[in-house]
This record gives sequence, C-alpha cells and structure tokens, in this order.
Amino acid sequence: MSAATTLETEETYNGVPLSQLFPEEKLGWRGYVEWEDAPERKRVASEILKTKQFTAIPEFQYDPLPKTNPILVGHRWKEYHEALGLKSIVDFSWETVLKEKPGMIHLLDFPYNGETPRSELVNNKITDNLWHFVRNHGGIPDIEEEAFELEIGGLVNKPVKISMKDLKDPNKFPQAEVTVTLQCSGTRRIEQIQEYPGEGDELINAPWGEGAIGTAVYRGVPLKKLLKIACGGIQPECKHLEFIGADTYFKKGNVFNYAVSVPYRKVRANEEVLIAWEMNGKPLPKIHGYPLRVVVTGYIGARSTKWLYKINALAEPSMGPVQAQEYLYFTQQIGKQNAKYSNGFSIQNMPVSSAIIFPLDKQVVIHDGAIELKGWSYSGGGNWVERVEVSPDGGHVWYCVDQEEMTEKHYHAWRLWSIKLPVDAEGWLEFCVRSWDSSNNTEPTYVRSAWNWDLHVTSSCHRIKIYSVNKTRPATAARLADIEAHGRAFNPLTLPLEWSLESEEDYLAAMRKRPREPVD
Repeated sequence: MSAATTLETEETYNGVPLSQLFPEEKLGWRGYVEWEDAPERKRVASEILKTKQFTAIPEFQYDPLPKTNPILVGHRWKEYHEALGLKSIVDFSWETVLKEKPGMIHLLDFPYNGETPRSELVNNKITDNLWHFVRNHGGIPDIEEEAFELEIGGLVNKPVKISMKDLKDPNKFPQAEVTVTLQCSGTRRIEQIQEYPGEGDELINAPWGEGAIGTAVYRGVPLKKLLKIACGGIQPECKHLEFIGADTYFKKGNVFNYAVSVPYRKVRANEEVLIAWEMNGKPLPKIHGYPLRVVVTGYIGARSTKWLYKINALAEPSMGPVQAQEYLYFTQQIGKQNAKYSNGFSIQNMPVSSAIIFPLDKQVVIHDGAIELKGWSYSGGGNWVERVEVSPDGGHVWYCVDQEEMTEKHYHAWRLWSIKLPVDAEGWLEFCVRSWDSSNNTEPTYVRSAWNWDLHVTSSCHRIKIYSVNKTRPATAARLADIEAHGRAFNPLTLPLEWSLESEEDYLAAMRKRPREPVD
C-alpha cells in the first residue's frame, strides 16, 4: 500500500484520492471530518501517517524562545493535516486568526494558541472577545449555523438531533447567562520550564505565561435541562458526559475528533455546564467554537469543547486521548523514566492561583516610596477568591489587597486587583502574590512545590523581580536630576553613565573623612 500523486496534484492512497478517503460529508460543514464513527477511515489515516517523515519536535525549554510572533510554528501539525489532504483547514485557521485575533501573542500558529497581551488582560473584568486567550487543539472548522445540528446519544432515554434554531428557542429550552473564567491548565507554565524542564511538545505543553486566562459572559442552555427536556433524562448507568468537537486531533500517529468528558455529578449542578452559542452578547467567534461550544465552569479549559457537535452519555470517562492520556497530574517522582497514562490523575477543578501583571518582571520602577501592582486571582470548583495578599520581600511580610481594589465576586470568575505597597528599599526586590479562596485554600510558596512532569497547573505564588529606585531618598533624587540634566534616561539599567559619578573634590573629601584603610 502506498500514497501517490495524481496528474491533478491531488494525492491518492491505493489509487483513491485523499478527498474521497477523508471527505467533508456534511454540506455547510467545512473543515470537519468524522473520525470517531469511521474506524476504517482512522486506520487508513494512521497507515498514511506511517509513510511520512515529519518535522521534529522543537526544543523550547533548554533553548531560548524565539523573539518572534508567532513564537512557535506548528510544522508537524500542519504536516499531519497536509499528509491527509487537509491543508485547507490549516489555511483557513490562520486566516481566522488574522481576522479575529490579530493583536494577540501568537504562542503557536497551528493549532492556534494565543495569549492575551498584558495591557488587555487586566483592562476589564470581562475580557473582550478580541483579546480572550485561545487554546485550540486542532484546526478551526467553518460550520454554517443553518446546516448545524447537535447529536445527543449513548445512555440517554431518547437519542436526539437538535438544530440550532430549536436549541436557541427559549420556548423549547430555558436559557442562562453565566460569567465564567476559562483558564488553560498550562497558565504560567513558563515558570516551571525556566526552573525545571519537563515533558516537551509545542502543542501539549506550550510555554504559556500569565495570559492563558480570560473571563466572558456566555449564553446558552444548561446541559442538565437539555438532557431532561430533549432526551427525557439519562439512564441509571450514565456516570459521565462526553463532548466531541469537529476539529481533527492527532496523538502518536493516530487521528481523532477532539473528545473529553466530565462526570455527570458536575452536570447535575444546574448551570455549571452550559451549551453555549453566545460570548459577551455576540455569536461565538469562529476561533472560540462557533456555532456551539461547551462551557464547563471551574474546570480546566480543555473540558470546554469547541465546535461541539455530539454529546455521548457514558458509563466511564471518555477514552479520547485528551481525556485519558493528557492533562494528567503526576507526582514529582514521575517523569520520562516511568510516566504512564494510568499513574497520573486527571486534572478537572482548577486550584486557586494568581499573577502579578504589572509591573513586569525585571522592570525598573522609579517611585516615591510606594509601588502599585496589578493582577488577577482565580479559583475553580465553584470557589471564589476571598483575599489577595502581596509581599514586597519574597514572602516574609504580606499586605492584603483592600476589597475596594478588587472586582466583585462571582462563583465561577476571577477577581482583578490592584494595591500600592510601601517600598523604601532600593535595588533588586522580589515581589510575590498569593490568594485565599472561599474554602480557605491558598497557593504553594515556591514553583518547586508545583512542578510536575507534564508542567500543568503552576499554582505557586507568582514572583517577579523589580529594580526599585526610590526618589524620596536625597542621593537618588540628586542622581536622577543629574541624569536628566545630561539629557539622558535612567533606562536601560545596565547602560553605564558616560560622565564621572562625582567630582574629584567630593571624592577626596569623602575619602579623607572616612579613609578606606585604618590609621593604625
């Protein structure tokens, strides 16, 4: 068996064009190939992939990250799609990025991973759709709402297919609006990478900073009510709900549709699992799952499947690789030498975490005895942030953020905060932040305590180092005035001054008053 290329340049496999082997079978569903109900199609795709050579996984943990945007290029993932004749998905995905997310930090160009710039991250409690982070696992499908239908099957009393028109009819299904923070479990992963590298893959373990989090108001139908009204409820054997997305996913030479699951006990909690079509009062952007997605409150973002087209009621968790083989939390004794899918536990609820967004790490701050810090704090699992504390000395003395300087509480959303800390010391200082949630949970003090082989859930106290310049000190004020008089700026910090630091007269006077050598 082999792959070949026809005169029309379309590649074939055993004489069959790839477009026939992996077709877009539904009108109005571009960029979607059904894999889960087509085992023979999956087998053929795996055979084709075995015949190809793909770009190696890049080294981005021991080597410096490129100072480019996009930062990482998903060569392998593009090549996987191209090997199956699916290059149009790659092209459409990047076109969508440029249209819907032009100003983002493009952490990975394909599948698209986009981080929110700091200036937009804490600008408002609700993240504008234009700036909300994106963590995609495959290409972006292009599905027309009029052609779309949602299928619900498995261990339900009545399997159904529902059109978007019916789903959005409030006379048929009750609607809800929920304010939800979604967070990638890789948020702040760069801190783990910089200290203790781990599993390396530009998609699975992308080097996220503090911007893989965002908050939006979603509208849709609570899944609990959808199952009851449309399907007459679930069967007693149902313990989990599986969500399948229309994007194509690859794992170790095999091909899938994106599939994850959540326990039914999560669905039972009324509006904690929403089948949503609206984000911040507008239709879902294509890059965020248009026309339909899942929003699972309090859980890692990976459970909130985009481009949702099928829900299965199951007796056990999904066997999709994203659920069964990824987003696992390992003990620190687990690594490349002994990691298995079965010896890590599945990450679901997000723990309490926080980040300082301003000032920046390694920033020079010229101040008058106080430094203002801004950031975010969040806790999943239905907990909310009660208290935020910031330390100017690496974690010995803590100052509590005033409640008036924090955004209001939500069951499923972050709180933005700001604080002015008294700072007398100059030179390099280490600031850190920790939060306490409504269940009295707080954060580990150091990143070492949070490290795990897959580099997930960096929930330790976020730390930054700043160079403090306190202009209330007379000597500092004089130096700043001298620099200004010479028409120079204080920054960059490491650039030496081009003139003498003091006059010979002043130097001699100081040395004669306080000699450097003892007199006897």
